Amino acid sequence: MITVHHLNNSRSQRVLWLLEELGLDYEIKFYQRDPKTMLAPPELLKVHPLGKSPVITDGELTVAESGNIIEYLLERYGAHSGLLPASGTPERLRYRYWLHFAEGSAMPWLVMQLIFAKMPKAVPTLIRPIARMLAEGMRSRVVAPQQERQLRFMEDELGQQGWFAGAQFSGADIQMSFPVEALRARGGLDGRYPNLLKYLEAIHARPAYQRALEKGGPYELLR
Repeated sequence: MITVHHLNNSRSQRVLWLLEELGLDYEIKFYQRDPKTMLAPPELLKVHPLGKSPVITDGELTVAESGNIIEYLLERYGAHSGLLPASGTPERLRYRYWLHFAEGSAMPWLVMQLIFAKMPKAVPTLIRPIARMLAEGMRSRVVAPQQERQLRFMEDELGQQGWFAGAQFSGADIQMSFPVEALRARGGLDGRYPNLLKYLEAIHARPAYQRALEKGGPYELLR
């Protein structure tokens, strides 16, 4: 039995979605963020030394990291699911690219945006005006231009065939859902990017996505 160690409002929602797409049996062990720090609880340290989610256990195996989990599940259980492009094809190369792009390129800028948004409130009151000025300067001059470049790139790529790996929905679309949803929640993704908005509408309409939400509980990205 596959167990998903599911942290609320986290990337592990993608793992539930993939398991629903594959039609696999699994169980969920729920963990809640600390309401003040928003960090994962120490109980997750018993599952993986870093104490973070997503992480799954499958028999004696413990598998962590979103992209690694998606690759593991598709290679072991999803060879005939249509979610894994055939080896040696351009679609397989694109699938692998977007699988890594999500966390390697897109998410670092989103994390920086979140840090700069929270930084002024995390310092002593006396220096908050200075911290606010510095944070806003970094967000507007460094983070926002990079995010806009990535948004345009993703928009153009989706415009070619409709999905990130090609003409067919794949595991790459599941992996990319989190950064695109985060861009929508935190600003930046608007009507200038119709292909990305269409992509969000399409994935949110998938029955497996909706079943994963029902089983995983409320899902709201940190801002």
